[in-house]
Amino acid sequence: MKSSDGFFYEGEVFYPFQDMLFNALLSFTFMFLVAFMLINPVSDDAKIDPKAEFLITATWPDNHPDDMDLYVQDPQGGMVWYKGREAGLMHLDRDDRGNFRDTITVDGVKIQNPLNQETVSMRGYMAGEYTVNVHQYLATNITDRVPVSVKVEKLNPVVTLVYYATIEMHDQMEETVIRFTLDNDGKVVASNADPKSLVRR
Repeated sequence: MKSSDGFFYEGEVFYPFQDMLFNALLSFTFMFLVAFMLINPVSDDAKIDPKAEFLITATWPDNHPDDMDLYVQDPQGGMVWYKGREAGLMHLDRDDRGNFRDTITVDGVKIQNPLNQETVSMRGYMAGEYTVNVHQYLATNITDRVPVSVKVEKLNPVVTLVYYATIEMHDQMEETVIRFTLDNDGKVVASNADPKSLVRR
């Protein structure tokens, strides 16, 4: 203990290192709190909302050169296809052109993406009928039959398979895969495969 004259006397213990350590810890804690308060929150405008209600995919054999196209039309007549990638609540996420531009060269080595798949997502839905068609835009051999698997999935509240089938495409044909009708709650209440052409030639 320090006496009234400002000096320490024998028998008393003084730990300057502990005082310095405590002050350093106090300063670090204060600086951390100030820095935490100054962190800018992430702007909501920069966020990408991946939410989708329905997902429609068409796949055909890996490395196959033919180009298949998905056409999807909503109840109001809006349609997504390779020349109109957005319509209403629908979006063509992937337009695959067979082997065209599926190869890139990195450091002199060719890397190829063998997957052939087109994808349409529905960010929301409206009541009425939706039509899903597949068109063989490019047929490298018109006598060959190309198996194309088409899947329609309802994603919310749980993933539910609405439709799945494999069709044989040939000679640049267009095929109506499914026409399904939704109610106001997004429930599929009817479906058929009556032909309906959507291709704009």
